[in-house]
Amino acid sequence: MNAKQLSKIVFIIVLLFLLVLIGLNNKQMVGFTLPPIITKSVQQPAAIMYFAFFAVGVLAGAVLTTGTGLKGGGRGGGGTKSSKS
Repeated sequence: MNAKQLSKIVFIIVLLFLLVLIGLNNKQMVGFTLPPIITKSVQQPAAIMYFAFFAVGVLAGAVLTTGTGLKGGGRGGGGTKSSKS
């Protein structure tokens, strides 16, 4: 395990810890309206709303960071392999 992987794991653990803290401390009800899509106001605890927005952000980040699936010809890679006969 290298330092980059370890830092990512620590970052995710800290984010999950913050989600738990928010869930424990924000129990009041809040309203959410989005007139073009949701015509009726949604009433949920603040922690649930935060978790929902966090999940949408994670999904958006995953979609934006996924590759195109094309093999070869990308950045790096070091050139072509020669075949020996």
